[in-house]
Amino acid sequence: MQDTRTDLKLLEGGVLKEAEETIKADHVGNNPETDSDSATALQLFLDRIPINNSIPGIKNSPVVELKAGDTVKDAIEFLYTKNAFGAPIVDVLDPEIPLTRFPDRYIGFLDFATLVLWSLQNASKETGKGNFMSLLEKNPEIGNTKVGELAKSFLWNPFFPVRLEDTLFHVLLLISKHRIQVVPVVEQSNLKVTGFVTQNAVIQLLLQSDGLTWFDSIAEKPLSEFRFENESVSFVYGDESIADALHVLFKSQTGAVAVINRQTRMLIGSVRNGDVYLLMENDKIFRDRKVVTVEEFIRIETSDRDPDPTIERDMGALLSAGVLQLRNKYRPRMDSPVTNKKTDTLKEAMKNVARTKSDFCFQVDDSQHLLGILTPQEESPFGLSECRFWFQFWHCFYLLECAQLEMF
Repeated sequence: MQDTRTDLKLLEGGVLKEAEETIKADHVGNNPETDSDSATALQLFLDRIPINNSIPGIKNSPVVELKAGDTVKDAIEFLYTKNAFGAPIVDVLDPEIPLTRFPDRYIGFLDFATLVLWSLQNASKETGKGNFMSLLEKNPEIGNTKVGELAKSFLWNPFFPVRLEDTLFHVLLLISKHRIQVVPVVEQSNLKVTGFVTQNAVIQLLLQSDGLTWFDSIAEKPLSEFRFENESVSFVYGDESIADALHVLFKSQTGAVAVINRQTRMLIGSVRNGDVYLLMENDKIFRDRKVVTVEEFIRIETSDRDPDPTIERDMGALLSAGVLQLRNKYRPRMDSPVTNKKTDTLKEAMKNVARTKSDFCFQVDDSQHLLGILTPQEESPFGLSECRFWFQFWHCFYLLECAQLEMF
C-alpha cells in the first residue's frame, strides 16, 4: 500500500504538473474562459499524459482468458472460480501464422454477468431444487453453446486495447466512441493482455486536475446546465421478483436497474451486473428468484463486505485500475444507491462516483424520486454545436442520461 501512495504523490507532483505547464505555455494569449478554449486545452492536457506513469496498479492482478471454443458452462464456472468480472476472448489461431498486429490474438471481451443473464433468459427447463450450474446441465443447448457462437447475439464487448505508452486521451476516446467499460492494456513484447484501465481509475486521475482553469470551467457547472434528451430509465418496483429484475437488467443492457418503491415512488436501491454472482453464491436465492421480491434481495448482507472502506480510498487508483474482481467488497450495497441532484456540479458527481467506486450514479430530486442515471452506456444527446465540448470531456467517462420515468 505504501508504494501505491508514493505513486500517487509522484503523479500529483510529476506527470500532471509537467502536462499543466506545457499546456500553459501552448496557450499563452488564449482566453481560457470559453468552453471551446477550455475543451481544447483539456484535450491537449490529456494527450500529454501516458497511462504507464499516470495510472498506478494497471498490472496489479492476474489476467485470465477465455477461448472461443469454451462452452458457456465452462466459461461461467471458470470466471466464478477465478473471481474474475470478465475476460478477453482468445481466438483459435493457426500457430504457423505469425501475429503482426497486437489485437490479433483477441476477438472480444465477455463478462460473467452477461453469460449468466443470457443463460437465464434462454433456459426453457427449470431445475426444481438444483442450483445454477444444474440449470445449465438441464439445458445443454445453453450450457454447451460455444463462447464464440455468442458473437451472433452481440453479447461480446469489442476488444480495443491500448499500449502502456498510449495517452489518457486515447483511452477516453475508446471509452466514448465504443461504449466500453474497461480498456485492456497489451504488452507489446508478447501481445498479451497484462491489465485493464477502468473508467473509475480514469476519473480518479482526472480529478487530480482539480483547480486547473480548463478543467474547472467545465466541471464546476451544475448538472442542470447540461441539456439531454428525455428517455425512460430502466427500473422495477420493489414488490416485483428477482427474476423480473434480472430480465429487465438483461434487456436494458445498461448494467444497472433502479428499484422503486411502488407507493412512494422513491428510489430505494438498484440491481447491477455486479450483483448477478449472488445467484451462484447462494443457491436459495437462485431457486427462489421468482418468489423473493427485489426489495428483499437488495437488503441481503453479503459476506464479502469490507469493514473499512477508507482503505480503498487510501489506495486510490490502484484497485480500480487493475482489479476486476467478481466479488467486489468495495461495491456500494444494493440498498444504498449512489445519487446526485441537478444542483450538484459535474465535479461533485465525478467525485461521488470515484469515492464510492461505483459504475453509475442516479440523479434524483429532493424527494428521492428518480430522474435519470449517469452511465457510460449511452451515446451523446448533444447537437452538433455542442458535440465537440461534450465529446472531449464528460462523455469520455460518464454520460448523463437525463430521463423522466413514465410511472403514471
